[in-house]
Amino acid sequence: MNPIAGKIAISLLAAVFPSAFLLAQAPPHRSIAITVDDLPAVSSGYMSAQDVLTLTAKLVGILHDQKIPAVGFVNEVKLYNTGEVDDRIRALNLWLENGLELGNHTFAHTSLNRVPLQTWQEDVVRGETVTRMLLAQHKMELRYLRHPFLDTGRDLQTRRVAEAFLSLRGYKIAPVTMDGWDWMYAGLYDDAKQRGDSALQQRLVDSYLEHTTAIFDFYEKASNDLFGYEPPQILLVHCNRLQAEHIGEVLDLLRKRGYRFVSLEEALSDGVYSSPDEYVGEGTGWIEHWAITRGRHLQNSPQVPQWVLESSNKLRQQLAIPPTPSPDWSR
Repeated sequence: MNPIAGKIAISLLAAVFPSAFLLAQAPPHRSIAITVDDLPAVSSGYMSAQDVLTLTAKLVGILHDQKIPAVGFVNEVKLYNTGEVDDRIRALNLWLENGLELGNHTFAHTSLNRVPLQTWQEDVVRGETVTRMLLAQHKMELRYLRHPFLDTGRDLQTRRVAEAFLSLRGYKIAPVTMDGWDWMYAGLYDDAKQRGDSALQQRLVDSYLEHTTAIFDFYEKASNDLFGYEPPQILLVHCNRLQAEHIGEVLDLLRKRGYRFVSLEEALSDGVYSSPDEYVGEGTGWIEHWAITRGRHLQNSPQVPQWVLESSNKLRQQLAIPPTPSPDWSR
């Protein structure tokens, strides 16, 4: 068959069997860095140290076995439960023993948008104590800071002064480009697990994976629209039972989309992360930062299902936790 006839035949097959033809195509070449917030664990104050160790061992074991070069971001306030400090530090050390990295998420998960700049700076410094020590024991340095709530400053001057402060302390900021809001699902998942409601657990997992898939679709397209290509993405998840038990499914979703897993350092080496960024306001991802800086606004971003939002707020009310922010506000 000559080349022209071959192209015609392929076109005809694609027209007649579009789904099969698409499945036969190789996935695009993509890359992503995995980052995990709120170590040693989300809501770890409500868990025993043994629960935190078990959760951590399961999560880092999956990352280690699948050779995922993740960074975990620490809130050191969560170490100081009476009688449990050593075990909670052991949980952090598991990350390093499994070839992963630790970063600073401030001592008490403090928002730069909600406290004076000096207070936030003090919280950054206070959040370094144990983390720097553990990294040094593994001949590593503390390199990255992740803003709690993704709040980078309530005005541009505050943001720039904070950035200069972080640079002087040797930090690079860890942006986020993809976030499936697993933290909202995680509390409901824990509650369902404690009550033995396996049907609700599975419903939550299915919804979370469906929502995460929609997030991947949306930000891949948004990246192409803004930059003409898909730069290395940076995914935000949290250290919770949901991820400990199901992060493998998230990693499988990414592999099927053609992603390879890269370090945060490699992801940040892409020029897109040096793009002009003058965003200020409520915390959101960096693709929104870049779009708004360019005078554009991303429309119709995927929203967490209303039943999840309402269930989460009901549970938070029962636990006397402040209600979940609007679903338009990214963590």
